[in-house]
Amino acid sequence: MRADRRGLALLEVLLALAILTMAGAGMVGALAAAMRSENKLRHEEASMLSADRVLAATTLLSRADLDRRLGAHPVGEFVVEVQRPRSALYRISVADAGMPEVERLVTVVYRQATSP
Repeated sequence: MRADRRGLALLEVLLALAILTMAGAGMVGALAAAMRSENKLRHEEASMLSADRVLAATTLLSRADLDRRLGAHPVGEFVVEVQRPRSALYRISVADAGMPEVERLVTVVYRQATSP
């Protein structure tokens, strides 16, 4: 009967190790997913900061410069589109070059018409 008891204790130890191994594998998988998510967000944040710099530079342009840039134009990794919905308003959008139909940032600026 004592030999059966030793075998049962060994089986309990093996079962406990298997449960710990599965739990550890789950934790490692969750950690790997969290690391991938962090890297993706870091890249997304850097891209958003670059788009913000492009938008800020474009909004500082004068009326004549904005008129010359009407339409969509590539700027580095982005596509900047300048539209003039009203005579003194300019709509400026920044999108990724790979997906120009999805705008990343948009603003509207006012430029007073110059008197001759």
